[in-house]
Amino acid sequence: MTAQLLFYLILSIIVIDFVIEQVLDYLNTKHFNDPIPEPLNDIYNADEYQKSQNYKTQKNRFSQINSWISFLALVLFLIFDGFAFVDEIARNLVTQPILVVLVFFGILMLAIDILSTPFSYYATFVIEERFGFNKTTPKTFWLDKFKGLFLGAILGGVLLSLIIWFYQKFPETFWIYAWLLISVFSIIMNMFYAKLIVPLFNNQTPLEKGSLRDKIEAYASKVGFKLDNIYVIDGSKRSTKANAYFSGFGSQKRITLYDTLINDLNEDEIVAVLAHEVGHYKHKHILYNLSLSIVTTGITLWLLSLLVGNPMLSQALGVDKPSFHIGLVAFGILYTPISTLTGLLVNSLSRRFEYQADNYVKTTFNHEYLISGLKKLSGKSLSNLTPHPLYVKFNYSHPSLLQRIQNLEDSNR
Repeated sequence: MTAQLLFYLILSIIVIDFVIEQVLDYLNTKHFNDPIPEPLNDIYNADEYQKSQNYKTQKNRFSQINSWISFLALVLFLIFDGFAFVDEIARNLVTQPILVVLVFFGILMLAIDILSTPFSYYATFVIEERFGFNKTTPKTFWLDKFKGLFLGAILGGVLLSLIIWFYQKFPETFWIYAWLLISVFSIIMNMFYAKLIVPLFNNQTPLEKGSLRDKIEAYASKVGFKLDNIYVIDGSKRSTKANAYFSGFGSQKRITLYDTLINDLNEDEIVAVLAHEVGHYKHKHILYNLSLSIVTTGITLWLLSLLVGNPMLSQALGVDKPSFHIGLVAFGILYTPISTLTGLLVNSLSRRFEYQADNYVKTTFNHEYLISGLKKLSGKSLSNLTPHPLYVKFNYSHPSLLQRIQNLEDSNR
């Protein structure tokens, strides 16, 4: 295969991936006006249903504009040798090989952020504001933006620098060292994310003593789940949407409740949501997900090691001199079909895990409280109650609300 044919393959992958995304989105929008299934009829009244329809339509229209602009920008950037142009800028600014790579990706990331920020700002302060979800102030928005860029530059820069150093020192086996590095980093983030990263963006406070904490602790004791860390996060500083999540393992495990969740649900519904999170822990889903991520990362890095040094990867993107960073970009695009397939498998496994966690609620608590809680959360977030099944397979890490309720109400599952 020549470099020119490889270029056309890369371009074809980008186009095909975009077309698949558009087809899935079209199928999903055709289901927007489907009748609401009978088990979900009590979620919206007439006015709320119309509001949810408007929300879905406006979000979809905006997403389409964003997708088309991003797609066209990438295609034009590829056709007009944009990667070679950025590579030349980086090499003119610095000469040290690792710095060249950092500057190259720094320019790309900054350009992507500049392109995406207006869309993010509009989504937050126009669409989310219009439907009553947004609580973010412009100050918080920009602080989040700069903190995210700074954090990404530091963490990403350190990891990338070490991977490049491994590549320079051990070109044949660098992927093993990179795999170990990323695996250790992933484990640390899983264990200490709530302590190290979350405080940069949100305040977390221990759940106060009272009837809610008493009920949570009584449930945890009943199922033999040692739970010392129950925190409330100030999610309401950015949005009215609610959530809860489980993080860490061993002595670092903790459950975090959004303050919006506490406001939106009654105490039994909150305990049911937490029972679902405990179900994830009892079934070792966090460890399974982490292990799967580590394995897939290893396979990806191994494949990268086989291809990244091939001069055709760089030449396909308009760069004559073989370069690790150009090869990495080309590999990332060529890997898209594989990542799409693995994404399907990961989403399928994730949905299976969600069913298992829901079933845990059925056996240890009253699942009717989980059903009523899920309905409230879906109604308040104006969720799409009729997604296309194929769209769910490609894009949902959780089953649809209808699927979850049907599973919860099925006495045989």
